[in-house]
Amino acid sequence: MQTKYLFVTGGVCSSLGKGLTSASIGLLLEKKGLKIALLKLDPYLNVDPGTMSPFQHGEVYVTDDGAETDLDLGHYFRYTDSPLSKASNATSGQIYNTVIKKERHGDYLGKTVQVIPHITDEIKLRIVNCAKQAEHIDVVIVEIGGTVGDIESLPFLEAIRQFRYEHTGDCLNIHLTYVPYIKAAGEVKTKPSQHSVQVLREIGIFPDIIICRCEKSLSDEVKDKLSLYCNVPRKAVIEEVDVDLTIYEVPIKLHEQDIDEMICQMLHLPSHPIELKEWEHIVETIRNPKGTITVGIVGKYVQHQDAYKSVFEALQHGAIAAGYKLEIKRFEADKVDQNIETLQGCDGYLIPGGFGERGWMGKIMAAKFCRENKIPYFGICLGMQVMAVEFARHAAGFEDANSTEIDPYTKNPVISLLSEQRDVQEMGGTMRLGNYPCQIKEGSKAHSAYGKNLINERHRHRYEFNNKYQGAMEQAGFIFSGTLESGTLCEIAEIQGHPWMVGVQFHPEFKSKPTDPHPLFREFIKAMIDHKKKHKGK
Repeated sequence: MQTKYLFVTGGVCSSLGKGLTSASIGLLLEKKGLKIALLKLDPYLNVDPGTMSPFQHGEVYVTDDGAETDLDLGHYFRYTDSPLSKASNATSGQIYNTVIKKERHGDYLGKTVQVIPHITDEIKLRIVNCAKQAEHIDVVIVEIGGTVGDIESLPFLEAIRQFRYEHTGDCLNIHLTYVPYIKAAGEVKTKPSQHSVQVLREIGIFPDIIICRCEKSLSDEVKDKLSLYCNVPRKAVIEEVDVDLTIYEVPIKLHEQDIDEMICQMLHLPSHPIELKEWEHIVETIRNPKGTITVGIVGKYVQHQDAYKSVFEALQHGAIAAGYKLEIKRFEADKVDQNIETLQGCDGYLIPGGFGERGWMGKIMAAKFCRENKIPYFGICLGMQVMAVEFARHAAGFEDANSTEIDPYTKNPVISLLSEQRDVQEMGGTMRLGNYPCQIKEGSKAHSAYGKNLINERHRHRYEFNNKYQGAMEQAGFIFSGTLESGTLCEIAEIQGHPWMVGVQFHPEFKSKPTDPHPLFREFIKAMIDHKKKHKGK
């Protein structure tokens, strides 16, 4: 079967949820028995988000092959079985960088290098390469970042216009737009969507389906108006009302409007009825939980909704598996060291990954608080390093222990730079990135969680535990329960005699799904529930 292509654009404003919508559509098509691949095209000039601040961009999602990518790839992973790799995300920076390198190499044989055709040809090549990540891909869903009308995204839009012309009958355009409700007027307004579609038409792109983000369900009159002015069939005006419970309702709501059946008809794809019992069960569990548990997140970027997106989702997955509602309390690490009492009131604490000195002491104090009070603790990447330094200072006798990231001249560098990082000059794409194998010690909490001796997890870090201190730390009760296979790098650490205090050097949140929670998040949530039951009423 000829590969089909589905292009998703966004209009009116940003943050409409194109990634979530694309992932939900991918899920529905997979339920139809189709094999899909997802591609995110980002219009910014950074080569990748690896050097961008989480305040500006949110989290960096890492693939097995070590690509630092947009957080939307996290949605793709959680909702679908799409292959994810370096071929799943492309930025304007990557595209222009590739073209300029080809020009310097003489690949264009002296021709004038221009946006059209050279940049657009490179974009089209990325779309085709995405379809080649695995055999027999039926549908490639291409999400175009940014908002229609932005100057940055014009080359991408021109490229998909050309692509559709070159692949007549094999492409579909879905436009995600915003239909605002004006409270003062008591009316829903379609004009922004009309203008957005008009801009697309001027570029030469005509939407086949319009998905309307809205606060309230749209009336038939409004849908008729959008159909008329945007030149799409009435049934192809799909509403995407803000969900009041969980984002895992989105594919269910889209399926109820037959969007999956419509896509299959328009692209002449085989289709059969589907069911979403697994996802309906997830929503029902969230709607009717057994109880509530509260986790405290101690980090630098807690006020930014997307900075720890995969961590928050993975915690939710563990709670869903246990049948509990999860409440998240956010603690700014640089304020914790001023008043440790602010940490009271949670059933467990998690310190996520991060970089830099700000908030370091607050994280150290949070780890000490959890260790001394036997409260469940989960440290991820920097959170594991925090756990190691805290233990070295207050349990192993190295009072001035530190990380060389925080103090390059510390006399006891319990955490130090990876050997391969010492001569690195460039910041982008140079960390230990991607999938690495880890050998797990039997009898450990990690082994109990995974149920196997060898695992593979994704990394994104520059610093590691300094094995010079392993003997003294082990003697004091610091357990090295996971190490890099065929190496000595500490991957998982635990505290002896603690109900559940585990730190990992990798990022397990990148491999958690609502239908398949990551083992460590599942066990962390269980430990929190046990802790709450044990201390109930105290």
